[in-house]
Amino acid sequence: MAEIVNLNRFRKEKARAAKRAEGDANAAKFGRSKAERDLDTARAEKSARDHAGHARECDDEDDGA
Repeated sequence: MAEIVNLNRFRKEKARAAKRAEGDANAAKFGRSKAERDLDTARAEKSARDHAGHARECDDEDDGA
């Protein structure tokens, strides 16, 4: 004899599995750990500081004209 299957439970489990797979794909595509985000932020700040340190200072009184 055939096994009785609850169709609502089957449908919900299938939907959960699909959402989980989509979430895993998004995590692989967009997700980064907090340490990686912090490292990128620190690198950007250092780059901005280094760039500002190389800027030439100009005097308002002597504009070179």
